[in-house]
Amino acid sequence: MRYTIDAKNRILGRLSAEVAVLLRGKNRPDFAPHIDSENEVVVFNTDKIKFTGRKIKQKIYYHHSGYPGGIKSRRLEEALKRDSREVIRKAVYGMLPGNKLRDRMIKRLKLYKGEKI
Repeated sequence: MRYTIDAKNRILGRLSAEVAVLLRGKNRPDFAPHIDSENEVVVFNTDKIKFTGRKIKQKIYYHHSGYPGGIKSRRLEEALKRDSREVIRKAVYGMLPGNKLRDRMIKRLKLYKGEKI
């Protein structure tokens, strides 16, 4: 099944939780945790998402290159300027279960910066 969501003026965490539930299929009566529901979720207007509190200035994303001293950081504000879709993708990815189905589920998440296609 295909779901379409407008991210305009939606809070990141609440939107991500809703998308994770749809991708996982927990909204369906035939839900089973070991079965992939094959739901597809399309989110548009990702550049118009809202944040509460001071997250825009204080939230930091870290990643490591694998080399000694190779930790890198990026603030949420910088990540949004770079690509707002990646911020939502990371939030949803963190809300999905950490098993073999997660990579299959996240592939069915389609994110668009502008209006609906």
